[in-house]
Amino acid sequence: MVFFAALTFVGFLEMGLNFWVAFVLTLGAMVVLGLLTERIVLRPLVNQPQISLFMATIGLAFVIEGIAQLLWGSQPHGLDIGIQDEPLGWISDATGMNVSKFDLAAAGIAAALVTTLAQFFSRTRIGRALRAVADDHQAALAVGIPLQQIWAIVWTVAGFVALVAGLLWGARNGVQFSLTFLALKALPVLILGGFESIPGAVIGGLIIGASEKLAEVYIGPHVGGGIEGWFPYVLALLFLLVRPEGLFGEKHIDRV
Repeated sequence: MVFFAALTFVGFLEMGLNFWVAFVLTLGAMVVLGLLTERIVLRPLVNQPQISLFMATIGLAFVIEGIAQLLWGSQPHGLDIGIQDEPLGWISDATGMNVSKFDLAAAGIAAALVTTLAQFFSRTRIGRALRAVADDHQAALAVGIPLQQIWAIVWTVAGFVALVAGLLWGARNGVQFSLTFLALKALPVLILGGFESIPGAVIGGLIIGASEKLAEVYIGPHVGGGIEGWFPYVLALLFLLVRPEGLFGEKHIDRV
């Protein structure tokens, strides 16, 4: 969804539309895509094993990539969102470190988005209903929570998050098919932090981001470099052997 959102946005810009008009239209397209995904792909798999849901979403990702390639081609597209990727002079002068203006803005946007979503899930009635549905569909339905409306809200929020992530990554690296593999780094983050915890996702993201850079600097020269792309998955695999539920995940005890 991240790649499709970025490519759709670029497509609207290439039609000569204003930035914010393209943003609104792309958001609408992502909401429709999310609702169709839930209705056609995921709803028939309710109460099925999680591996079935996982494989269904992986297959859907390849289908979306193929459709996008048919519509816009496979060549990379540039994306300018008005934030320059240049060092901040005052930070360089004070500390000697080069901190990109784009990276700092992207970190601020991500922090604001995570904070907003955390407050939404923990302090609003709809957010608590979303958490209840995630824990147990049948119990949520028994207490009167409308599942179809909740799923519609979930995929609307997912479409918005995918759009923001797609714009940031697309502006940073160009809109291309490799964005799909970048989005897959969310999986090691969730494995480390725990699938049920928002703070865990934040801390897991920080661990993955720091560890892949440190590994590239200190281990990369000894193995030929280029380990930044796959080191997070190795770290997640090792973590699964020690603590499968993640740092902040709940332990599941199965009684036989």
